Amino acid sequence: MRCLLSLLLAGCLLGGCAGPQQDPSGTWINSVAIEAAVEGDNLREALLAYGPNLEWQIDGPKQLASFSNGFERGEGQLLREQDDHFRVQFEGDYQEWLSLDDGELVQAASDSWPEQRFARVAPAGSAQAPPGSSFEQALYRAYLGGTWIIRQGLGEGGLVLFHADGRLEGLPGAERYALCLAGDCAAMSGEFDSIWLQLGEQGQSWLFERDGKQLRIFEALNRAQIDEMPDYTKGQQVWLLERD
Repeated sequence: MRCLLSLLLAGCLLGGCAGPQQDPSGTWINSVAIEAAVEGDNLREALLAYGPNLEWQIDGPKQLASFSNGFERGEGQLLREQDDHFRVQFEGDYQEWLSLDDGELVQAASDSWPEQRFARVAPAGSAQAPPGSSFEQALYRAYLGGTWIIRQGLGEGGLVLFHADGRLEGLPGAERYALCLAGDCAAMSGEFDSIWLQLGEQGQSWLFERDGKQLRIFEALNRAQIDEMPDYTKGQQVWLLERD
């Protein structure tokens, strides 16, 4: 009996007495990028500094992992390399390395971008939710949440609510909005942040500046030729909103 106990103890020491493997399944969002956006001046600069990936969706049992960067989505096979360390293999011999560290999902640094950290959404995002929507809603809630008052512009004195699901109340001529996070809209607005405002089936891009409790919305003037991609610059200020 004593020999058997000694053998078991030796095996435990050699094997490191590994605990149960953690399941990375769930939706993970880049909360660091959201915090930087809330505290900073330029939205897309914050997202680029702490991105570019904004959300991971992981299905451990199916060995699938997908990411969203606000413009495109990639899906690959999730392979466990060792305890709490994973490799995501994409088509074209492209891969990313993930690990779990003290309740966070960590995407390892690469030649293209620095290390990125993600917090698990609680409760977990719906399996039917569009890729990136959990990050988007968390950003909208933190970045534009609360009650805004129109200090200047059409509807002066009225209250404006930016809902996390993209609904918009109180801003004349708009019932939905979307912040530009990446992609073509970012290329068209250059150094400026842009927001899409829509009423019914009609909508257009506007440029904005957010400074703490103030939000200024400007006309987006197109400097490009008719056959070129739009190239927006800041025009006349249309609204000044102030968070209550």
